[in-house]
Amino acid sequence: MTTPRLPLTLGAATLLLAAHLHGATAARADGGDPSVPPGTEASASAPVKIDPTDPDLKLPEGATLAEPKVLDIKSVVEDQSGDERREDTNADVTFALQAEVLFSKDSAKLGAAAKARIGAIADEIRKQNPTQVRVFGFTDNLGTSAHGDVLSRQRANAVQAVLDQDLNDPNITFDVRGYGEQYPIADNSTEEGRKKNRRVEVTFPRTES
Repeated sequence: MTTPRLPLTLGAATLLLAAHLHGATAARADGGDPSVPPGTEASASAPVKIDPTDPDLKLPEGATLAEPKVLDIKSVVEDQSGDERREDTNADVTFALQAEVLFSKDSAKLGAAAKARIGAIADEIRKQNPTQVRVFGFTDNLGTSAHGDVLSRQRANAVQAVLDQDLNDPNITFDVRGYGEQYPIADNSTEEGRKKNRRVEVTFPRTES
């Protein structure tokens, strides 16, 4: 029996285009998101060449254009309870499930409701038909860092095992990691923030047109 899903109520889409100037003050456009584990950075390249001698650019005297960089369009949708979040970019899809939805406190054992949630993610993976899926576990900053590293990896392993069973696709390679308290997405000084940080993220490339 499939667990009823709450309506999706929160959406946001952003498009960031950055051109940095050498010799002039420039704001950082790519350093504000703490939830960027290694291997998940945007990799889009600039599609349009810019003529640095164009007088309409009005560059400060002595300044030159840095290498152009295009950041992904990102759409974020979170369910009403905040238990699940989906992020879509032009390159990847990421599902983030809070640990309380999947596991008991300080446990890596999945419940039946959790398996239904993971099954829904497996359905989305089939639609994109990727060859690699990343499953990353995270914790809050309570307890020791070593314990968080182990628990987050165990939880990521548990989610990966269900995905592997549901997908049953030998062409998919899984990248499974436990980051513990690294890469928080909320303030660890409050329980509300710690709850958001205790999560498992499943990321896969967007391959359909």
